[in-house]
Order: sequence, then C-alpha cells, then structure tokens
Amino acid sequence: MSIKFSPPKSLPGYRGFARLVPIFTLAAFNSVAAQSLPLEESEDPRRKIEDADVITVTAPRGSPLTVVTSPRTPRQPVPASDGADYLKTIPGFSQVRNGGTNGDPVFRGMFGSRLKILASGAEVLGACPGRMDAPTAYISPESFDLLTLVKGPQTVLWGPGASAGVVRFERIRPHFANGGAAADAGLLAGSHRRLDKNIDARLGNEQGYVQLIGTQSRAGDYRDGASRRIPSRWNKWSGDVALGWTPGVDTLVEVSGGKSDGEASYAGRGMDGSQFKHERLGVRFEKQGIGQVLDKVEAQLYYGYANHVMDNTTLRTPGKQPGCCCKPTQHGMNAAKRKNLDRRTAGGRVTTDWLWQDLKLQSGVGMQADSHRGKTNGTWVKDAHFADYGLFGELTWFAGGPSRYIGGVRLDQHRGEKFGYGGEQSRSAVATAGFVRYEHRPAALPFMLYAGLGYTERFPDYWELFSPSYGPGGGNPFNTLKSEKTSQIDVGAHYIGEKYNGWISAYLGRVNDFILIKYDPKNANRSQADNTDAVIMGGELGMEYQITERWKTDAALAYSWGKNSRDGRPLPQIPPLEARFGLVYEREHWSAAGLWRVVGSQHRIALNEGNVVGKDYDAGAGFGVLSANVAFKLTKQVKISSGIDNIFNKRYSEHLNLAGNSGFGYSANEPVNEPGRTVWAKLNVSF
Repeated sequence: MSIKFSPPKSLPGYRGFARLVPIFTLAAFNSVAAQSLPLEESEDPRRKIEDADVITVTAPRGSPLTVVTSPRTPRQPVPASDGADYLKTIPGFSQVRNGGTNGDPVFRGMFGSRLKILASGAEVLGACPGRMDAPTAYISPESFDLLTLVKGPQTVLWGPGASAGVVRFERIRPHFANGGAAADAGLLAGSHRRLDKNIDARLGNEQGYVQLIGTQSRAGDYRDGASRRIPSRWNKWSGDVALGWTPGVDTLVEVSGGKSDGEASYAGRGMDGSQFKHERLGVRFEKQGIGQVLDKVEAQLYYGYANHVMDNTTLRTPGKQPGCCCKPTQHGMNAAKRKNLDRRTAGGRVTTDWLWQDLKLQSGVGMQADSHRGKTNGTWVKDAHFADYGLFGELTWFAGGPSRYIGGVRLDQHRGEKFGYGGEQSRSAVATAGFVRYEHRPAALPFMLYAGLGYTERFPDYWELFSPSYGPGGGNPFNTLKSEKTSQIDVGAHYIGEKYNGWISAYLGRVNDFILIKYDPKNANRSQADNTDAVIMGGELGMEYQITERWKTDAALAYSWGKNSRDGRPLPQIPPLEARFGLVYEREHWSAAGLWRVVGSQHRIALNEGNVVGKDYDAGAGFGVLSANVAFKLTKQVKISSGIDNIFNKRYSEHLNLAGNSGFGYSANEPVNEPGRTVWAKLNVSF
C-alpha cells in the first residue's frame, strides 16, 4: 500500500500564496530572525558556531541585508554535497538543477557572474562553456566555517559586477592561547548509497597553527517519487592545508593550499563530468591595531586551477542519436566523445581600514586575471584571457545616536582577449559601481531598518561571450555584446522581540542592456546572446515565534519577478514563489523538527529563452514536500542526527531544471524529477 501526499491545491498555486502574503508581511514587521552570536576573544569561534544542536529547517540566522551562517550547522534536507546545494536553503536562492549534484546557484532569479562566489577571498571559476562545473561545484560546504551573503549591489569590497549579491565561504583562523589541538569529524550515511566523511584537525599555540581539512562525498543514482531511476551519481573529495604564523596577537601570516577532484553523472546533459580537478594556493597577511587612524592592513594573493573533463563513456553508454557536449539537449550521443578544458585564475588585493571619531573607511586595490583553454588533438589551445584592475572604498559615517550612513564607490578596468581562427581580438571597458545606504537602530527598541540605492556595471563573462552561437544582430558576441548596468533599491527591516523574531527585505531594480540567451527551438545547439532592458523586483521575509519553552515555529518566504521591458514578456528562468514552514520541539539534549516546503506554480515564462545553462521550455507546476528530523547530543563532544526528506515520496520537479537527455529515455522538454523519500543519519564528533 502506498501513501501519496498532496497539499491543498490552493497552496502550491499563486492564488493560494497570495492569501498568505499579508499574513507573512504582518508577522515580519512584528518579528525578525535572530542575529549571529557575538564571538568572544577568549573562545574558539569555531566551537561557538558549531554548538547548534537544533537542525535548521527554514532559514539561517542573519539580518535582512547580510546573512551570516555556518555551512557546518546541521540543516535539512540532507546535508549539501556542493556550494549551490547549501545556498538553496537560504531564502531567495534556488538552483538550475542537474540532478544529484553540481547545480548552478540562482539568487532572486539572477544567474552566473551577477552572483560573485568567493572561497577564502578568492573568486572561483569553472572551465566548462555550459557551466557543467559551476563555481560552487568546487566548494565543499562543510570544509568552511562561515558563509556570508550580501544582497544586491550594496558592497564594492569584493569585486566588480556583483549586481545580485556576493557570497563568501570563509574559514576562521584557529586560536590556541596556551597551545593544544582540536578536531571535528563527521560521518553521514543515507539512501541511494550516500556516504559523506569530513575532518578538520588543528594544532597550534600562540606562535602559529597547522590546519588540515578533508572531505569525501559519494552517492549512487537516486529514484524519484515514482521509483524511476535518475542518473545522478557522484564521487568527490577535497583536501586543504593551512600554515599560520602569529608572531603577535594582531599579526597573521598564512600560507594555504588545496586540491580536489570528482565525477558526476547528469540526466539532463549529453555528457557527464568525469573529472573536476581543482588546485588552489593562497598567501594572506593581516596586521591589526596599527595606530589611532590606520587600524588594519590586509594583503592576499591567490591562485586557482580548474581542469575539467566531460565525456559520454565513463559514466554512461553512448546513445544512438547525435547530441552536444555540455549544453542542455534532448539528444543522446551517437559516438564516444570527450572534451577537456581548463582555467587558471590568479589575483590579489590589498585593503586598509582607517578609523576616525565618527568615520570608518575601508579602501583598497585588487586585480584578477584568468585564461581559458581547450584540448584539441592532444594539444592545449587557449581561446580566452580576461583581466581586471580595480580601486574601491567604503565609508561608514556613525552619525550619532541610532543612525549610520554607508557609501562606496568602485572603478574597474576590464580587458578581454579572444584567440582563434579569426586571429586575436580584444575589447576593454571601464566599469563603475557605487551605493549609499541608511541604517537606523533605535536604542530603546529591538528594531532595525535600512534603505539603500546601488548601481553597478557588469562586463560580460566568459560564458556569455564564448558559449552562444551569435551575438546581438547575428554578429560575434565577443564584439557586439554590451555590459549590463543595474540600478537597484534595497529596503528592509527586522525586529528582535522576546518571543517574536522577524525580518523582511525587498528590492526594485532596473537593468539596462540585460544579457539574455535565446535558443533556436529547432536546434538546441544554436543560441544567441542579446541585450535588452529589464525590470526586476521581489523580496524575502522570515519569522520565528516561541510558542512555549519547548515549542517554536518559524517560516520563510521568497518571491522574484522580472520583466523584459522591450517586449513586455517575462524574464526567463525566474523561480516561483516559495515558502518554508518549520515546527521545532527542543529539550535539554535532543530536538525534533518538521519542515513543509511549498512551491508555487510558475506560468510567467519566456519560451526558449534563458541563460547559458537552462531555458524556459514549459510552465512549472507547484508542489509541497514534507520532511522531518531528530537530533540528539550524546555528550558535549558527540552529536547524532537523522532525517527523512520527502516523507510521502512525492513525485515532483523544480521549475529551474535542465530537460532530460534522450540517451536516458527522456522525451523532449521533460524535466528531471527530484529524489523521492530519502533517509539519512549523521554523526558529529569534536575532540
């Protein structure tokens, strides 16, 4: 006997959600998600962050504008295998789904380089022209201590063009006042042969430290709610080491390096990823407490190398129909094929912090260069090179009392080069960015609000300049595609009460020369990159209510909307309205929680339009999925947790989704379904 679960039909659809919006809005102005706990100097910050015993089910803690959380905090659904998988638990995030792993993150409907992805201060870039190896594919979330999201163009410190936001995965410097050692280890097992292992070991004293981090994650093909096998298996690992020298309390010199690799099967692509090699090196210097005015100097150099291989023989048997390499297609492969690409990235930045009585200035310079190659007949051939040089500064004015003003400006010189049969070509541009924001925190009230206006220009990225077949007017996209210009208003508020916590953030933007990819409906291998104008708006909100000492409930809501101003059509690849409802019971040493994720239908589509990875090919149906978990703290050092995702084994698919590949028996424009019922258990040990 099978039990099928379907939420009330009014909830998944837009009308049902519309009835909930006023309720959520009212709750948001009376409540706010708790802010991150302050870190004490005398304690190991890592221990403080990881001491969460309750599994997060709706939203990580943070403010409306800046979300700060730990990727190591227990969460549901099953712990993430890559950076995009973790980001989708934050309201406003979704991802273009590949199946099992290595999806592509989307924030507020914005994709690609509009969202800056940094790991330990270095931008991560993939090599595949169709983003099979999205930047987040090279990030193992549980190897990092902190995740920081800044929404919208409201900072200029972390690189150019981040119109949607900036995501930073960071590690906290180990601290050993009197010498010693510590380690954290985790083991997860679950359905579909899921097995994850991770360890973080640290040794040091007041003069320095050594840190070793290792992760391994693997899974087999999962089955959807109809018991259909979905090609989605993966196997990946990573290892990192950091050596730190601390000659003084306020001084740090750190050298770090790491390596990772893996493979992944994709039901929605004509090839699989048989290699995801990544190498990274970094050097960092920090000096704090220098003087009364110059407070801090920080310098960083970084290097990254991605070597990606895709083929149709390692993880599958070639089909009988022709297909393409790594872009969305509904065709199989008629012969064994393989493609090898790589990308080298090197960069650095120097920043200084200046303090006056009512002012703080963060200023600096940064540069980054990267080159892209492909292997043809055993020979590496370079096709692209990019370089960026930037100046930036952010000034904070503590105006007195509960108010402060923050503003920033950035100036970047971009240069791109193309190599190939047409000879060497180049283009360059100067990009500007800036913002101003007002924040108000009344001293007598647990309340905060902000309003900001930001502007940024985004130079077209590699995928937009090299992946499409044509550019505007049918020309070469490298020569004809214009830079995007985004102007956006961001507003928000949050309130922290005795029983209620809640926050709300909203945005309204205008994007001139928005870069849009159009696909030929008769040939998915042909596409055109074009510039248009767009209007975007939406927001996120969350709430938490302590019902009793043991029981609490929380919820989060996210909505994105976009319109092509030139033709009046919707923007493509916009995620539908989504809500998460959580109920938590907590005692001294254990907790239990339930999560109901409800996603609305999406009928605002632009057929055969999208981004480099995906396109709109059909409306998206709404769905609701119920999950639950329990966590138990055996000792101060040992925690166990377990969960069931998709309890009622519902068959569903996400709207942002690659169409299935016919080599696996899919029909044209058929989405790849999500996993059915999934059971998992995890053990965490600290010593």
